[in-house]
Amino acid sequence: VLPSPDAPAPSVSITEIRQYLRAQDIPFHDGYSCLHTPSLFTGGRGDQPLSANAPFTLFIDKTTGSFLCTATLAEGTWQDFQANVEMRQRGITPIPPASSEETEEELRQAREDARCIWERALPLWELLDEKETKETKALFGISQVTDATLKRFGVRYLRTAGSLVFPWFSPQDATLKGLKLVRVEKKGGTITYVEETLPRFDSYRNLFGLPLIGRRDTELVLTGWELDALALHQAAGVASVALPRGASCLPPTLLPYLEQFKRITLWLGEDLRSWEAAKLFARKLSLKRCSLVRPGNLQPRPLEALNQGLNVTKILRSALLASHKSIVSFRQLREEVFGELVNTEQVSGVKWARFPELNKLLKGHRRGELTIFTGPTGSGKTTFISEYALDLCMQGVSTLWGSFEINNVRLAKIMLTQFAGRRLEDQLELYDEWADRFEELPLYFMTFHGQQNIKTVIDTMQHAVYMYDITHVVVDNLQFMMGHEHLSMDR
Repeated sequence: VLPSPDAPAPSVSITEIRQYLRAQDIPFHDGYSCLHTPSLFTGGRGDQPLSANAPFTLFIDKTTGSFLCTATLAEGTWQDFQANVEMRQRGITPIPPASSEETEEELRQAREDARCIWERALPLWELLDEKETKETKALFGISQVTDATLKRFGVRYLRTAGSLVFPWFSPQDATLKGLKLVRVEKKGGTITYVEETLPRFDSYRNLFGLPLIGRRDTELVLTGWELDALALHQAAGVASVALPRGASCLPPTLLPYLEQFKRITLWLGEDLRSWEAAKLFARKLSLKRCSLVRPGNLQPRPLEALNQGLNVTKILRSALLASHKSIVSFRQLREEVFGELVNTEQVSGVKWARFPELNKLLKGHRRGELTIFTGPTGSGKTTFISEYALDLCMQGVSTLWGSFEINNVRLAKIMLTQFAGRRLEDQLELYDEWADRFEELPLYFMTFHGQQNIKTVIDTMQHAVYMYDITHVVVDNLQFMMGHEHLSMDR
């Protein structure tokens, strides 16, 4: 749930941040997405000014003002940062903002569970039966990936679950912080990969492959999948990392770890949704240093390119610069136009799985389009739209709900029932199992209710788009949000 509108986090502009740092004599320099300063949380007496010679390990997000110290993992809001600066001036050693004891306990438990699984998992090349190793590699499509690559990235295999195990090591001290388990499910002729993380998805912030990158590396390839990072390193010898949630989200807390790179190539996948996500992420990372690999038949995802024997280095060299100037010629758009013609089916948007008739009318959910549902009270608008949004959300479309008419608890109950496809009030013993699965959906709710100031609502939406890469916003409904006395204004 996003912050309550009663106490919205005060927004701060980059100008105010810079002015504050200068006024407090805190040395800083401008990065791509963050300002870099020496850390308040490492050594040094409180009343001593921060030295410009100290390592700049504290990063302040230019959009939100949130900070992260990569040396101590202290993180917090802009207000937390100011409070710590004031404590330091009074000679008190700053203390990192604490998360709740409950969260701490959950994370500790998740790490303990991860350690147990990690110890039970075996490196693939240590499976005694060579036939089993070959079959496992073939199942995951990694027959071309060498043992040396798997060893370098620390990939293991958990026999009991039939899952590949990808570790999350802390960049500081190489301790195990979590795991991602990936297994294969076959339905008919289609293969789907099922992922599970420890800790849970919202606390899982691993840039897989990060500890293998040297301090002096200036170029990086950002992928949407762990196996793609392996394939890229093996085929082209480049520094590559994988995002924790693939093309669905780039959490802002990961931006500080990407600041050292002068050039970042985004190669997230082989469909148009990955391409759209790459353009969105490039804006967060600063357009001027980003290049994008456009999906197409001759440019599939990195693992597929390795399996097909394509020249991966050549594909990387052909990446398009993200920063288009204000005026372009057709020559610059030529490749993108071709991409749209090749992928006509995908251009029409994300299809609904439950509403084939709706796909005929709307062609799918497309970014930048507004759809209005109207009907009299009680005709089922909310019930239908919650199912309509849930369908997309289950396909990875990050969704933000603004329910101004019914409260979030009732809405979540409706959606959970639709998600489970059963009356959970009659089977309460199944509640936790379905709630756990529901919690992993990229679904967020605004905490507004009834009439609201339109500016506050739009600010909250913009914040959600930056933080969670929201691509679908639902407003239910417009009259409740605007209030009846607003109806005379230009709606």
